[in-house]
Amino acid sequence: MGSFAQARWLLDRAALPTGSGGFDVTHPSPLLALDGVDLVIDGRAILRGITVQSDACRIAVLGRNGSGKSTLARVIAGLVPSTGGEVRVAGVDVARDRRAALGAVGILFQNPDHQIIFPTVGEELAFGLLQMGQTKVQAAEGVADTLAAFGKGHWHDAAIHTLSQGQRQLVCLMAILAMRPKLILLDEPFAGLDIPTALHLTRVLARVEAGIVHITHDPRTIAAYDHALWIDEGAVVAQGPAVTVAGEFEARMQEIGARDDLAHISG
Repeated sequence: MGSFAQARWLLDRAALPTGSGGFDVTHPSPLLALDGVDLVIDGRAILRGITVQSDACRIAVLGRNGSGKSTLARVIAGLVPSTGGEVRVAGVDVARDRRAALGAVGILFQNPDHQIIFPTVGEELAFGLLQMGQTKVQAAEGVADTLAAFGKGHWHDAAIHTLSQGQRQLVCLMAILAMRPKLILLDEPFAGLDIPTALHLTRVLARVEAGIVHITHDPRTIAAYDHALWIDEGAVVAQGPAVTVAGEFEARMQEIGARDDLAHISG
């Protein structure tokens, strides 16, 4: 099997069926379901009444720095429990059922060094599989399959610290895909990457058939997506077709950029 065919095979294993909008048609729940999600930390409302139900394969979350979009990603991933409302991915309560959440949703952070735990690539890819309850033999097979699919079998024993930022980001993505999640969260995945590396990561992500929620402040990167949310100060400003919401968001950002917005201190 050639490297491209192997990559397709792995990505298909991580994929959602394409029928009925690209979500698992055997599951009655939406791919992404947030119902009145609130998050209050130290008396401060970080997220306020976020509600969305979508079976779209490509979902964007737009917002300025500090709008709450990255926090929302962590709530969707189950890493931060909401203080109100409910979060489900493909029917899984991600905050309460952490083992099931590993097979439902994965998150790719902006900085891979905030995500990587282990010193070698093989150990990093195996960790999530072991957490899902796989045996060491099963996890080792999953790691080998994943690395082979990307033509990176020779990376197995590579020391993480010897890899570039783009290579470390790819390691994180491979670790997520190995667990075959139904939804992948991307938190500003291209920040800090040079243009060639960002283009390569874009091509890899384009082949992923699992649902994607892309957190970004740049509407140009998600105009072709299916659905978008625009959030500000932890609340939904608008949601709907991505091309529409992206246009509204960019127009508003241009308006703000035309005045002395730096004089405003939020909070």
